[in-house]
Amino acid sequence: MSAKGQVNVAVVGLGKMGVSHLAIANASRRLNVSAVCDSFTLLGQMVEKQCKIPYVPNYADVIAQPGLDAVIVATPTRFHDDMVRAALAKGLNVFCEKPMTLSAAVSEELAAEAVSRGLVCQVGYHNRFVGTFAEVKRLLATGAIGTVRHVHAEAYGPVVLKPVAKTWRSQSSEGGGCLYDYAAHPINLMNWYVGEPSQCGGAELAKQYSSDVEDAVYANLRFPSGVTGQVTVNWSDETVRKMSTQITIWGDGGKIVVDRQELQVYIGATGKIQPGYGQGWTVRYITELTPNVDYYLRGEEYTAQLEGFAIAVADRQVDCVNDFKSAAETDRTLEMIRARAAMDLPEAVLAANTPARPRGVLARVLGR
Repeated sequence: MSAKGQVNVAVVGLGKMGVSHLAIANASRRLNVSAVCDSFTLLGQMVEKQCKIPYVPNYADVIAQPGLDAVIVATPTRFHDDMVRAALAKGLNVFCEKPMTLSAAVSEELAAEAVSRGLVCQVGYHNRFVGTFAEVKRLLATGAIGTVRHVHAEAYGPVVLKPVAKTWRSQSSEGGGCLYDYAAHPINLMNWYVGEPSQCGGAELAKQYSSDVEDAVYANLRFPSGVTGQVTVNWSDETVRKMSTQITIWGDGGKIVVDRQELQVYIGATGKIQPGYGQGWTVRYITELTPNVDYYLRGEEYTAQLEGFAIAVADRQVDCVNDFKSAAETDRTLEMIRARAAMDLPEAVLAANTPARPRGVLARVLGR
């Protein structure tokens, strides 16, 4: 910890999310950015000059710094495994961008390692810090709409509207594609609300503009509780202005429809009336459901998640929101959908393009 009681943190990766995290952390009264790290030397040197934060090009040197409490890992997904593993070995708390890794088994291993070392480890599923989405979690816990029967997780946006140059987001080996890069967000909310699915009854990863990754994700899920679920995500939808996420939940006593801006709750005759929610429809907005944050950038949830991480580190709250265990659940769900989509391909395409799947993954897809 710094002399001011702040958590000493290094920011690793200065792409879009890394720069966003850097700006928030550098403005936070709870965090002290002691170093930045990136393979692009010119960028790192520019940050050092403009922000007066030391640039350390080598990751091993960054995590070896004395007095360092935590690292923010905002690199392409394929680097997460080695970087997180090295940070844990140094006894550092970790905030890692989503998805956690490209392997559910690896994510489970890292989650177990974090717990065994008593370290605070969080993954950047920022929607759990959005006031409307968080209120849904609270309402479900009270039984406001009775027993949940079905959930639909959606996200649409004009992200890829033409063939694009090769970047890490357009390569499956780097962690790109609609499934891991965008569908992971609504799926993570679905996991938060109704748990981890036990079976994927059907899935399609559809390409429209991309060659190596999918541009749309469609999947049907079943949960151990009997809840059914659907995932519908398309990042090549030109009918919307920007990427948006919506969750709809049906219970035997009501219904919830929620996105970042608005929460609509219907409590029926067999639902449970809650303070602020009468029978029938109640509409609430993000402005009344979001606590103030110290610094606003892109959305208050981005600051809230880093503030939450800093508080968890200071208080040693290992079971924080979005811990590695919950992120591993989402990685297992993503892997299940991908495996099912491969199984649903025509036999000729499957034989030519799909490697053999581990038996354990296939068994989970089929619910066996």
